[in-house]
Amino acid sequence: MDFAEYDHGSHAPRCCPCGHSHAEGGDISHRAFLSGTGMALGGLALTGLTWKSLAAAEGELDQPPGRKPLVVKPIFAYGTYAHRPQTSWRPWGGIETQEQADAEMGRIQKELEELARLADFPVQMLPLSSVRNAAEMSAVPELGTADVRLVYASSGGNALNPLRELNKDTIFFVRHQSGPVYLWYEIISPRFLRQHTDTLAVEGMDDGDVVVDSQEEILWRLRSLCGLRNTVGSRILAIGGPNAWAQPKDVVPNLVRDKWKMDIRTVAYEDLAKLIEQAVADPQAMALARHRAAEYLKLPETTLETELSFVEHGMLLDQIFRRLMVEAECGAITIDGCMGTIMPMSKTTACLTLSTLNDDGYLAFCESDFVVIPSGMLLGGISGKPVFLNDPTYAHDGLITLAHCTAPRKMDGKTLEPARVLTHFESDYGAAPKVEMHNGQELTNIVPDFAAERWVGLSAEIVDHPFLPICRSQIDVRFKCDSQLLAERMPGFHWMTGYGNYLREVGYAIKRIPIKWDCLG
Repeated sequence: MDFAEYDHGSHAPRCCPCGHSHAEGGDISHRAFLSGTGMALGGLALTGLTWKSLAAAEGELDQPPGRKPLVVKPIFAYGTYAHRPQTSWRPWGGIETQEQADAEMGRIQKELEELARLADFPVQMLPLSSVRNAAEMSAVPELGTADVRLVYASSGGNALNPLRELNKDTIFFVRHQSGPVYLWYEIISPRFLRQHTDTLAVEGMDDGDVVVDSQEEILWRLRSLCGLRNTVGSRILAIGGPNAWAQPKDVVPNLVRDKWKMDIRTVAYEDLAKLIEQAVADPQAMALARHRAAEYLKLPETTLETELSFVEHGMLLDQIFRRLMVEAECGAITIDGCMGTIMPMSKTTACLTLSTLNDDGYLAFCESDFVVIPSGMLLGGISGKPVFLNDPTYAHDGLITLAHCTAPRKMDGKTLEPARVLTHFESDYGAAPKVEMHNGQELTNIVPDFAAERWVGLSAEIVDHPFLPICRSQIDVRFKCDSQLLAERMPGFHWMTGYGNYLREVGYAIKRIPIKWDCLG
């Protein structure tokens, strides 16, 4: 890599610069505004802020809002049948009488309670309803307002028909061996999903929405939809405005607004500079930042290998960002111009700041790269854990190196990984954590494309955390697919990585956007 690429006079400083010109965040103040609203083209611009108006009470540290619960409406569709001589009087299935239906509702209720208990994501189970036909289905409370309909499809004649026009997220559960066998175990595909044809015929539904017997299969689908609920229509604060690695201005952010319905709110760098200057002059804010820096460096397996003042200013920047997110009414933030613009005004880098925000449960991303940010918000919404936006290298021999300077330390959401606090690599300035993610950890990797049409998914395992002259937090990961295949199928640039395996949840969610899921896992 030619160091001349870092010439600030001709290229915007960004991690792994692409050689293309990028508009710096400060340009946001020069955009056209909708008259009298403070609304920048494409999102609300937070303007006229002062630290005095933003500052929290003495010693108070803001915490992120939790994930929104997934609201689930369970519905039992069934029928009762009386014997009639010399004719077919009952369909397939083990439920014929009201007494059997009542017993099945009791079984379903216990299973729903267990699902709610096992859920590692917020979920609200609405009361179980029972229906015997289409009219009763249409009259179900919350049928159209719940986030997802969980339909226990025993029988019920035409009871499922209203779901065809609803075009809402629906999971169908049918029994084979877990209880009395259901009629729809036989006919859910040809009669409902394919509507008596050879191809899927109900908009927004496919074979992935059918579960047979398994409660765990219901659970992971609900986990996926919880992540989707917390991503689509969500809000994020973009310091310096939204951007996209190596892409034309506004193209990708507008794709994100269109496909993900995201509300991208902005703060101009000229306004951030004033806030930082005012916060530095606030004795209470600086005292809190110094106290937090000292406490951070006392954490187990934490070593300081840069100047203490960089850590202190990083904590102050953390406090400013928290207050800005309160003002923007969101729990997610990204920062453009983090390879240069912010350093003179903050007297540090944003690397450690983004790490501490992620560790506390915010979603905090560098580079304002909206090619990859939706995948991070989705993976974080699914897993409830911090995520690691990183630069990939070239796949070879079943290995690839992933690196960046902003890694969270609580990648599992609770346990601190060891960290060396160094300078940011490219600038050799500020404070950046080298997080030593532990070997043997299973990972989910998401590789989004520039066009928001195809994401690659890949599971992997950490096998080393070297110390190469590259971004500070770095891991070598081993994967099982063919290296050449991965190299050929990789789109975009930045990857999103998280602890655990959530490939099926991601794939189930993004088909609804729609984005194609190319899983190499």
